[in-house]
Amino acid sequence: MSAPSLQAFQDQVSELLLRHRSLLDVLSKNGQSNASVNRAVTKAITECGCIELHATKQSFDIGSDLESARELAGTHVEGHLCENCREAVSSELGRNIFYMSALANLLDIQLDEVVVKESQKCSTLGLFNLS
Repeated sequence: MSAPSLQAFQDQVSELLLRHRSLLDVLSKNGQSNASVNRAVTKAITECGCIELHATKQSFDIGSDLESARELAGTHVEGHLCENCREAVSSELGRNIFYMSALANLLDIQLDEVVVKESQKCSTLGLFNLS
């Protein structure tokens, strides 16, 4: 089964969203779904233990090239999500995308256009994109 396009998914969300059609309801559900993603990742660390978080200051050698900097920069994550935690995080991410799509629908924004614009910005700005 092929993945639906962003537009097809947005259309599906628009058809399904009956209860939370108010912008304020969708904003609140979107915030809840963000928190649920964070909670699922946190539980993978604190309850399951399949991944560990080892956060330290990211240090970069000013004279190093981009590839060396990428190799030095860590994710702070050690291990891999187990099957149960991967399913929990994926499920919460799916719900998050649902409410992001609902928000875009209510504001007449096409997510595929957002992705294209963001990709173009990333290509143009490169490393300076997230400054």
